[in-house]
Amino acid sequence: MDTAALKAMQAPLKAQYTEDPGTALVTLKAEGELDGSGIACKVRTATALSEAGLHPATGGDGTQLCSGDMLLEALVACAGVTLRAVATALDLQVSGTVHAEGDLDFRGTLGVAKDAPVGFRDIRLSFALDTTADADQIATLMKLTERYCVVLQTIVSSPNTDVTVTTA
Repeated sequence: MDTAALKAMQAPLKAQYTEDPGTALVTLKAEGELDGSGIACKVRTATALSEAGLHPATGGDGTQLCSGDMLLEALVACAGVTLRAVATALDLQVSGTVHAEGDLDFRGTLGVAKDAPVGFRDIRLSFALDTTADADQIATLMKLTERYCVVLQTIVSSPNTDVTVTTA
């Protein structure tokens, strides 16, 4: 896709959201099915059924997806798509790779040490780019990618989260 095609595709949406801001609010949803026979949760994606289970560091055998890995994969996917969209809008030719890694202290998850955090302590997102863009263009590309990457901004801003339960 080139710059003109991207702008043409997004122009009606931008106009609609400017005219009627309420239409820009979209609720995304995910749903999982609790596996009754093991410690797993089946999550339907747009194209497949994924099964998440325990990470080997918490007793899993490694045959199921780890939700921590899935979080990093979502970050990589979002950052990659956002970078490509920004590069297209700026008319920059960019390829390469996106990498995310995060540090977990599984003592927190397993309740072994109350002072150990549950969740990622640190997350690192990196890009290895192949481009002819100059340093200023790359700086702009990265600034806008960080600004508009939904998953990155969600992690950074830590939104309010409500947890509820209902019983049958």
